[in-house]
Amino acid sequence: MTNPLGIEVRSFLSALAVGLTFYAYVPYLKGIRTGKVQPHVFSWIIWGVTTCIVFFAQLVGKGGIGTVPIAISGFTTLLVALYAYQKRGEIKITNSDWFFFLLAFSSLPFWFYFSSPLAAVLVLSFADSLGFIPTIRKGYVLPHSEPLGFYLIFLFRNTLAILALAEWNLTTTLFPGSAGIACLVFVLVVKYRQNKI
Repeated sequence: MTNPLGIEVRSFLSALAVGLTFYAYVPYLKGIRTGKVQPHVFSWIIWGVTTCIVFFAQLVGKGGIGTVPIAISGFTTLLVALYAYQKRGEIKITNSDWFFFLLAFSSLPFWFYFSSPLAAVLVLSFADSLGFIPTIRKGYVLPHSEPLGFYLIFLFRNTLAILALAEWNLTTTLFPGSAGIACLVFVLVVKYRQNKI
């Protein structure tokens, strides 16, 4: 379905989503530097890889200007993973972490085999959502190790990114939609745990 919003509105929404991306990442990176934030490095690697691949799939799916926030987010997410690793964020890697990582990379053969970016996006959305499990596990055990506002900003950012897409179809909307839902679930789980402690 073609987005009924004009290019000017979609460009504004895309720029706003990019601005929110930087707005969320700057304090997050500062939190990593000071040790207040201890991200699960492997989750961030998974998210960075999946987000970058989805960006290319969205381009093929005619996402237009709405793909820019996903591209920026993918690149920045990989930088967070690198910085978190350098600052000794949570690097305990379990067998399930490796499974999610390999699942993310398995999306590329799906894309090429089925000649469909949707096949890749389905696998990537699933892998990205599963990639949240290490972070949810860490957030449950250490509920004050992640800033919840960061994840709420990304929920809102993903909503804006969807609204900025030129075409609304499963290839373009599934990934930002499922990532937004995963952010919401994470916030609810951690908030519940914080209230219990």
